[in-house]
Amino acid sequence: MATLHIERTLHAPADKVWDALRDFGALHTKTAPGFILDTVVEGDVRTVTFNGGLVLRERLIAIDDEHRRIVYSILADTFEHHSASNTVVPEGEDRCRFIWVVDFLPDGPKERITAMMNAGIDAIQASMERDPAA
Repeated sequence: MATLHIERTLHAPADKVWDALRDFGALHTKTAPGFILDTVVEGDVRTVTFNGGLVLRERLIAIDDEHRRIVYSILADTFEHHSASNTVVPEGEDRCRFIWVVDFLPDGPKERITAMMNAGIDAIQASMERDPAA
């Protein structure tokens, strides 16, 4: 099993980041616009369209408001197992830590998933750090 772990400091309030992240259907508008082009939610499954044309279905596993943590799983035959979590940890009034952990089998697509996660966190950072008055 492969485990990927990315952490990044975001210069944005934890509440702002968590508000966007916990909105399961708003990846394309609140969380990572540009990287995610569309999100459609049906029950506990969202269909996500990425900017390169890739479309994935993700099942919501848990939203934990107390710990600012969301857990989801990709539903695809390419994975025997997939589980991902995003956690937002406050680091002061206008700063937080974004933690993204993904576990999956088989570990073959590790480089491709790492590249997608890095592009995703870049988009999240750009969106969250954007001046709301701009």
